[in-house]
This record gives sequence, structure tokens and C-alpha cells, in this order.
Amino acid sequence: MKEIKVSGQKRTDLGKKASKQLRKEGLIPCNLYGEAQKDGKPVAFSFTASMSELRKLVYTPHIYVVDLVIDGEARKAVLKELQFHPVTDALLHVDFYEINEQKPIVMGVPVKLVGLAQGVRDGGRMNMSIRKINVKAAYTQIPEHLDINVTELRLGKSIKVGELSFEGLELVTPKEVVVCSIKATRNSIQAAQAAAAAAAQ
Repeated sequence: MKEIKVSGQKRTDLGKKASKQLRKEGLIPCNLYGEAQKDGKPVAFSFTASMSELRKLVYTPHIYVVDLVIDGEARKAVLKELQFHPVTDALLHVDFYEINEQKPIVMGVPVKLVGLAQGVRDGGRMNMSIRKINVKAAYTQIPEHLDINVTELRLGKSIKVGELSFEGLELVTPKEVVVCSIKATRNSIQAAQAAAAAAAQ
């Protein structure tokens, strides 16, 4: 995975009013979750980061290991959850999850279709049902994307998560979930009918 650096400062003043003021200053409230727990629940370490730094992490199709530097202390993390304003779509809050090389994490990895499917060559239309597959592995094992060869995929056929395997990765998206399929179009149906009629003569 690619790495990206984000600097932050520890928050001392919490609450909605303080968060609102931070956003006016171009800062976004963030939480970092990790090993620390209290009463069986994860403990959040609260900090702020500038919108200018978070933008390149949030508004991208890529996945990153985040090198967080909070008040000079370095930690590695991945994005856990993003909260956006329901009307303006402005970024309101970011949750990070602290990672290390020993402990596996679950992360959504972008899907990349490789090759020209036979069904598309026959006039069908490729339909992607999901853009990411959740995998479980040490962060050092997680690739930037999952390559799926679709060359042999024919009209009316699909590829499900359960049919895939990648070395060193455990796929945790349900096996029955369809990744992509080839939908028949009017042209492909007419071509198939014409081919069948020609073969019958």
C-alpha cells in the first residue's frame, strides 16, 4: 500500500461547540482507535488535522497507510470511518485505526478488472456490482488493488467473491456477493439469435 503523512495536534477541548469552531478554522476533529480499551470498548485518542492535509487522503480512490504525526509522536494507521454533512457533503469527522505489522486488519481494497471479457466482445455490457472487497491480513500484505481476470467471462455470467483467492489474503466480503457480471444487450441477443439461426440452416 502507498503511504501518506498527516500531521495533527491533540485535542483538549471536546464537544460540539469546540468541533464547530475547529471546522471554521479549517481543522477536522479526528479520533484514533487502537489497542487501548476501557470496559471492553475501544478508547479514542482525540486530535485534529487540517482539511488541506486530509483532502488528499479522503477524496481519492486509492488506499493508504497513514503516517500520523500527532504533536511530534509518530503512529501508523488506516482510515476507519468518515462522517460527512448530510446537506453540504463537507467532511465533519475522521476515525483512524492504529495498526502494526503483527496484527491483521480488515480493509476494503479496490477491485481492478483485467482483460477484455468474451461477453463484452460478444456485445454484452460489463456491470460492476462492488468497487471494493474486504480483506483481512497484516497491513504489509495488503495490495493497492485486487486484479481480477475477466477474459473468460461470458454473456449472462458473473464472478462472485467466493470464486476468488489471493495469496496471503483472507476475503471477508460474503462469498455470494457478485463482483461483476456481463449483461446481455439487445444487440448481443440479436447477434446470438442470428448465429443460432445460421447454425440451424
